[in-house]
Amino acid sequence: MLKTNFLDVELSNPLMNASGVHCMTTKELDELATSEAGAFVTKTATRDYREGNPEPRYYDTALGSINSMGLPNNGLDYYLDYVIERQRAGAKLQFLSVTGMSYDENIALLKKIQESEYEGVTEFNLSCPNVPGKPQIAYDFELTDKLLAEVFTFFTKPIGVKLPPYFDIAHFDEMAKILNKYPLTYVNSVNSVGNGLYIDLDKEQVVIKPKGGFGGLGGEYIKPTALANVRAFRERLNPSIKIIGTGGVINGKDIFEHILCGADLVQVGTTLHKEGVSVFARLTKELQEVMKEKGYSSLDDFRGKLKVIE
Repeated sequence: MLKTNFLDVELSNPLMNASGVHCMTTKELDELATSEAGAFVTKTATRDYREGNPEPRYYDTALGSINSMGLPNNGLDYYLDYVIERQRAGAKLQFLSVTGMSYDENIALLKKIQESEYEGVTEFNLSCPNVPGKPQIAYDFELTDKLLAEVFTFFTKPIGVKLPPYFDIAHFDEMAKILNKYPLTYVNSVNSVGNGLYIDLDKEQVVIKPKGGFGGLGGEYIKPTALANVRAFRERLNPSIKIIGTGGVINGKDIFEHILCGADLVQVGTTLHKEGVSVFARLTKELQEVMKEKGYSSLDDFRGKLKVIE
């Protein structure tokens, strides 16, 4: 009932972790690989090890979470070695997430992956801070276009991009026009909603230390924004570009809505952080229940078939 196909690989279900959650170490990645998730993605890797921002940098809230992690990770080699080792052992589909701290580092990271024996999917995270004083790469349309143009002069393996949320129809139009120029495997939408603020009323202070308490929002807060981005890009992107929906997945109904908006796969972040890898068993069961209630026997029965009011 939940089986789906991605790059000619059959997956047991459309669920994955969101990069950044339960994927920092090989132990956590092993737990994902043996969980009920259909696939997994590694922690977004930079060239070198990064400790990340000072603690506290993550806080669970009633309706989700707020974080300013600062890209803690073990460096590209750590994750690249892991996925190559699994590939040699027969793993058929893996997602390796990367981002550079500069334009040149982005190119260098992707060249290293291209030259390696890794044959899986690369997730190029365009929704991380880049140059100080500049917006995230994906909020700079000219820079995004320039970067992708250079990437595709040498990169020939499957690659997708992870995007921040957009809030203006004109921005959906402009970004889709850029993305459609390139042979992307997929678009992952959305990363956390940037620069929220959460206050501990008793202490009259913020709950995370970095950036004066400003951080990315995840969880239930962001589902309407995530669904809007999935829907907007599914309507605008070439059919050959798949969509991974991320944001606000608490239960099976949320997964159903992402797929209804056009998502091929769905990632889970905050809820995975709160519940651990057992969450995938619960979510797949709940999704099956929703589908049975509606009389659907496969994901293709309703994927992308959101109705509008005429």
